Amino acid sequence: MIATLNSFIFQYIKFIEMLGVLMRIFSFSLVSWLGPESPFLFVWAFNTTDAVILSWCSILKKDNAYTLLNVFWIMVGVIGMVRASQISVIDFKTAGLQFLTQVMALVS
Repeated sequence: MIATLNSFIFQYIKFIEMLGVLMRIFSFSLVSWLGPESPFLFVWAFNTTDAVILSWCSILKKDNAYTLLNVFWIMVGVIGMVRASQISVIDFKTAGLQFLTQVMALVS
């Protein structure tokens, strides 16, 4: 499954990378134009999605610098989504544990 997905992404990598870059430009433009009125949770989710897209492409291209940069943006995006959603640390830990439990149940 992953090999098939990787070959699809590699076949259309220029288009997919451009899509990721346009998504990043859009999300930062939205914040620039709207300022404090920005839908920050949406912006962080959108920005994190483009970081996943660009990370995947840079991993396939074996570009370590852009892989590091975009994986960093994924981590920043997760923190931004948690802060924008105003979820408490305890709720976040509980949700994370429940997620891991569900993943482990699917895997086993």
